Amino acid sequence: MRGGGRMGWNLVRLWTLFVYLFMFMPVAVVVLLSFNASQFGSFPMTGFSFRWFIELAQNEAILRAFRTSIVLGLLTSAISTTLGVLASLALVRYRVPGSNMISTFLIAPILVPEVVLAVALLLFLNFLGINKSFTLLLFGHVIFTLPFVILVVQARLVGIKRDVEEAAMSLGASPVQTFFQITLPLMLPAVLAGALFAFTISFDDITGTLFWKPGGVETVPTQIFAMLRNSISPEINALGTVMIIMTVGLPLLGVAIARRLATKSGG
Repeated sequence: MRGGGRMGWNLVRLWTLFVYLFMFMPVAVVVLLSFNASQFGSFPMTGFSFRWFIELAQNEAILRAFRTSIVLGLLTSAISTTLGVLASLALVRYRVPGSNMISTFLIAPILVPEVVLAVALLLFLNFLGINKSFTLLLFGHVIFTLPFVILVVQARLVGIKRDVEEAAMSLGASPVQTFFQITLPLMLPAVLAGALFAFTISFDDITGTLFWKPGGVETVPTQIFAMLRNSISPEINALGTVMIIMTVGLPLLGVAIARRLATKSGG
């Protein structure tokens, strides 16, 4: 039995390793080929070069897409974080009639497939006579990212004891002062984590963006999609590497900042 159990666990570990390799090998290939000196993205590599990153920085269409994605991500993050913090405070700290139904409604976009949500929002706004615009794109991204902010902030807010806020108010602090001086600093790691989640999800989104964006407006994912339809350029590998760094690096940075702030507040 012991030998059979050990062999079973070894098979599980081997299968897990295979799954991870299957998932991340394509990502590793994209990163490696982005530094390939050859114009043809294939192995073996002919040399190490930053040529495609330089050409990427000189491509006006890609730079325009980056600016659009960054502005869209920052606006989405700001709006989703603000609404998420207010909604979390209302649902956790106050007795709101139908709070369970409201909470389910706010989190519902996570449960609905994004393509269904994208089509539904587009059809609804077309019914109202509202055409595609940057505002519609921003509105769609806020709807999609808001539940993530609410879940993160609510989880942190539940762990903050109400006694601390009541003690501040008993000493003469107003509810607004209590929020900014007591509650917000304690929940700041979750707020920053939620903001980074919202920015990363917005920056990386393509399904909803394809349905909501107006003509002539491209984000980085839709720009990659358009480039792939025309031809496979080595610049796509460089752009993919930049996307990987941003979408992986930002959450890791957020986790590090959140831990640092949590340690300081705990101390």
